[in-house]
Amino acid sequence: MTTARDLTLVVLGLPAERPVAQGDLSLALAGAEAIDLLESGALSLHGDRMVPGPAAATGDRLLDEAAVSLTRREPYDTVAEWLWRRGGELAAAYARELQRDGLVSHPRGHFGFRSARTVLVDSPARRAAEERKATGELVLAALLAAAGIEGQPDEAEESLTGDAVTTVLAAVADAVTQLEAVRLRRDVEHAAFDNVWRA
Repeated sequence: MTTARDLTLVVLGLPAERPVAQGDLSLALAGAEAIDLLESGALSLHGDRMVPGPAAATGDRLLDEAAVSLTRREPYDTVAEWLWRRGGELAAAYARELQRDGLVSHPRGHFGFRSARTVLVDSPARRAAEERKATGELVLAALLAAAGIEGQPDEAEESLTGDAVTTVLAAVADAVTQLEAVRLRRDVEHAAFDNVWRA
């Protein structure tokens, strides 16, 4: 299992009343893919530029897609650029992939990322993801914090070593903050528009 799959399983296992924004999770999933690619040697960072390594199959379809999506010509993508490009709708893609693999079920007509009817199948993959979370595994904890799901990003990052991983996590936290600012600005604009029509 990849970090992104573990992250998806953990989030899908959270109580329904725990809000999780799909956009925030998608950015965190893109960060998880980047970290897995770093650990596999398929990627390295030069500053904040993502430099692809030798192409090699990882055995995971979505992670292989992530590797293929890396820009292979200079100037390489920054981590932030890649998170935004790769992160679009990634939460839904992982939910569909887990359903395809029989790890998540949605009764007919009730597909949604975290609908009240989403059911996680009891599986070794789910148990491994929950164990990773329960033991406080640092990368998973830092991604949950960066996405605003659990914990504080600064506290999680302080426990990690490795400049590349820390760079990715910081970029995820920054992107989530930017996305929240966009949401707030949109809400203010909508409220102002509604007030004009009410006047």
